[in-house]
Amino acid sequence: MANKKRVGLLYGGKSAEYEVSVQTALSVMNALDREKYEIHPVRISKQGEWIQGRQISGQIENAKELEFGGEDRESLPAVSAESKWMQIQDGEAGTGAPDVIFPLLHGPNGEDGTVQGLLELLNMPYVGSGVMASAAAMDKVTMKDVFAAKGFPQADYLGFKRKQWASNPEEAYARVEENLGFPCFVKPANLGSSVGISKCKTKEDLAQAFQEAFQYDRKIVVEEHVDGREIEIGVLGNDDPKVSVAGEIKPGAEFYDYQAKYEEGDTSLIIPADLPEATYDEISSVAVRAFQALDCAGLSRIDFFVRNSDGAVLINEVNTMPGFTPYSMYPMLWKHTGLPYPDLIDRLLELALERHEEKQSIKYTKD
Repeated sequence: MANKKRVGLLYGGKSAEYEVSVQTALSVMNALDREKYEIHPVRISKQGEWIQGRQISGQIENAKELEFGGEDRESLPAVSAESKWMQIQDGEAGTGAPDVIFPLLHGPNGEDGTVQGLLELLNMPYVGSGVMASAAAMDKVTMKDVFAAKGFPQADYLGFKRKQWASNPEEAYARVEENLGFPCFVKPANLGSSVGISKCKTKEDLAQAFQEAFQYDRKIVVEEHVDGREIEIGVLGNDDPKVSVAGEIKPGAEFYDYQAKYEEGDTSLIIPADLPEATYDEISSVAVRAFQALDCAGLSRIDFFVRNSDGAVLINEVNTMPGFTPYSMYPMLWKHTGLPYPDLIDRLLELALERHEEKQSIKYTKD
């Protein structure tokens, strides 16, 4: 028991992707080897309250069990090295901070560098990318600006801020029509899981699409439509990342929105994707270069289009905390590459500890 690693699982979050995060936490908790790890859950409510649950010893039947309340919960101060969740009391190994944190958070206030910054201040090991990579990858406009600077081929795009649009919406719509044409996609800049996305076929669609996207963010991105296949690949590692096999998404809906991803169940995930070897090699190369350009760590799922007309490979986005249930694309890609879900989790925890150890050699004084 004393040799077990204490893993703090951080999930929920003040985000439109709260439910997705709770489902992910359920999957990870049940996959962690109880002989190797102590599991200590901390849920962040939709209101931003941090709540500690009791140590998890058995299997969890459903996500409702992770909405702990009454005697099973204790509110915690969010930003404090003296928070009680930092000083675990109920493990036989005694008191002490978790050995590593797994932030199973999707979207703003979790995947965007905010929680990563807190963990950096507390000098705690955690799974996944750091502050800069998390923030840049979450902001689709910034991410695409980095891709452009690095010369990665991608679809054309425009970024807008709410006040800029509100002051002259017709000018914004005219820019879209002139530079991107129709159809096009309107998305919140800082949100994942396909929330708030609209496909616009005419100029008249833009007003509603902008209003929808601006409900979720003060900044949006508009992208040209690419007539092509949607291909995704997993990247795993720190400074020497490896890639998985590629997968293809074939949504039953008109595009891969939130309903197609989580509710309707008629989206096909094809693993491995049927791609020419040269196309797979190009996707793999760009994926690693994009991972390194953003200085990602641990894991990322990187999404591409392969254009139908000429087979051109276009990078779409980097997801630093992709969907992570056993049936999500990222874990399935690695399963088909030869790394099962529990082993993938083990490897991510190892990478987090390795990266943290490396950072301890950084000097912060001249002495």
